[in-house]
Parts: sequence; C-alpha cells; structure tokens
Amino acid sequence: MQTSQESYKDISLSPSSADRIAVFVGELNGNIKLIEKTFSVKIFHKGDNIKITGATKDTKYAAKAIKDLYGLTNKNLELTKETVHLCIQSYHNLRLADKEDKFMEEIVIQTPKKLIKSRSKNQQDYLKNIKKYELNFGVGPAGTGKTYLAVAAAVDAFISNKVQKIILIRPAIEAGEKLGFLPGDLAQKVDPYLKPLYDALYEMMGNEKVNKLIEKEVIEIAPLAYLRGRTLNNSFIIIDESQNTSIDQMKMVLTRLGYGSRAVVNGDLGQIDLPKTSTSGLKNILEVLDKESDIGITHFDSQDVVRHPLVRKIINAYRKYNEAIKDDKD
Repeated sequence: MQTSQESYKDISLSPSSADRIAVFVGELNGNIKLIEKTFSVKIFHKGDNIKITGATKDTKYAAKAIKDLYGLTNKNLELTKETVHLCIQSYHNLRLADKEDKFMEEIVIQTPKKLIKSRSKNQQDYLKNIKKYELNFGVGPAGTGKTYLAVAAAVDAFISNKVQKIILIRPAIEAGEKLGFLPGDLAQKVDPYLKPLYDALYEMMGNEKVNKLIEKEVIEIAPLAYLRGRTLNNSFIIIDESQNTSIDQMKMVLTRLGYGSRAVVNGDLGQIDLPKTSTSGLKNILEVLDKESDIGITHFDSQDVVRHPLVRKIINAYRKYNEAIKDDKD
C-alpha cells in the first residue's frame, strides 16, 4: 500500500540511444545504484523508460539528476567517476537546501577549455561575491571548490580583459616561508605548493597557453616574502591556504591591493599548520573585517564537498570528534 509520502515518477530518456543508455546506467548499473543510494529511492529501468519510487522530494531531485546525467552522454560516450559524482552531488546539494528556484539561477563560467558550473548554494554565493566585491574570502574545508572556482573566475576576468595579470600566492612550508634550504630557483622552490592552482589553470586554459603566460609573467607566482613594497594593479590575486599566514603577513599582502585589482583569499581554519603560539592571519582578518561592508565572505561546509563522497564523511567525523573533545574540556 502506497504511503502518503511515497511517490512515483516516470522518465523517458530522449532521444533514445542504446549506446547512450549503456553509458548512462554504468557498468553493472553502477550509476543507477549511486543515484538510488544518494537520494534513497528505488529505480527500475527498461530501455529508455525509467521509473523512480521514493519520497516526493527525493524522487524529484533524483529525476533531475538522471536527466542531467543522460544529457552528458550526448557529448561523451564515456563518463568518468568524477563526472558522475559531481552531477549527482549537485542535485543532492539542491535537495538538502530545497531552494531549487533560487539555486537554478545557475552561474556558469566558460573558460577556453572547460565549462565551469556552481554545484551548491555556497558555491553560487561565492561566485556572485567574487563578481560583486573587490575583496573576497572563501572559508571552509578541503574539497569544497574554493581554489578551483577562484581560478575559474580569474581566467574569466583575464580573457575578458578585466585584468592584465593573474597572481598566485600561497604560503610555502610554514608561515615563515623558510624556502632557502630547498633546491632550485624561486619558481622551483614554490612550484610544489602551487600545484593545485597550476592544475586548475592547465585544465581551463591548456598547458601550452599557461606556460607561455608564466614565461611572460602574465601569470605570476608570488611568495608572500617577495611582495613587500609592491602595489598589485590590474590583477586578479588568489591567496590560497591563507590560514597559514601570520597576522603581519595577511596585513601586508592585503595592503598590496592596487587599482583595478580583485583579491580572493581562501583558507581552512580547521587545517592551521602554524605553531600553537601563533594566531592565523585568516582567523584574525575575519574578526578585523567583521563589521566592514563591500567585502564578500563565503563560508563553505561539508555539504559543498565535490570530491569523493568519503571526504565529506571524514570532514563531518573530524568536526564531531573535535566538538566532543571541546565539550569534555568545558
């Protein structure tokens, strides 16, 4: 007997294609099973006909995920696990927020090599803030898209001639940036710490283009210690892993901001590598600027994680563990 909360939804995959349907369902129906697990629904499929049963809200978002995922097979007769997960996760985030109409004012950034979409409400707010404010902060756990989306916004600003340079800043080793003992020149010393930024740039612009722009110093790697005395005009500045800056370093780097520039400061206050006697520059600046207007601050949480589903579980487990320790101390 059907309960008041249970609903049925029928979908026809169109245009019908045996090859596309095979890719859509995945090996051993793996993609179907992932959708079932994510939305707590049951899915039955025969050819191009899909029937979904479950709670009304669950079936609604599961259906949207199915349609979007099938649509992706139009361009790719192969779907990576990452593509499948990101597609399903974006609708799962919608289901959790249940603010579909507001979220579906989707923000899309077309970079030369890839189309970038916001995949959660916080990601949407983050991109809106970057467009609106000259100074933005993205605060939250790893895997929530802070760095990736900042790079996408930087690439968009550069190719549309809104800025003339992209400047990448990230603390290396520790807040004191003791780079001297590392082999190589400055770029070689810092490169390993900028790899997430490089990877995103390569994916959006292509290796050859990025390497040429680095050679011309249009894309610039700028360790904190080398910014004193400079004014960064007409630039899109990304300060990554900023939780590992000292108070003085954060003040110094933010006061480099010049005319025509935008800065995005990202960090995770749960992963501070500073000595326990030091205060994070990110933690401090958020308190200093708490009452200031014309500054964008976006707080991410585990629901925004776009990596492997286990990452979200790990982040939540650490949060609960730390809260329990704090309660015991109190």
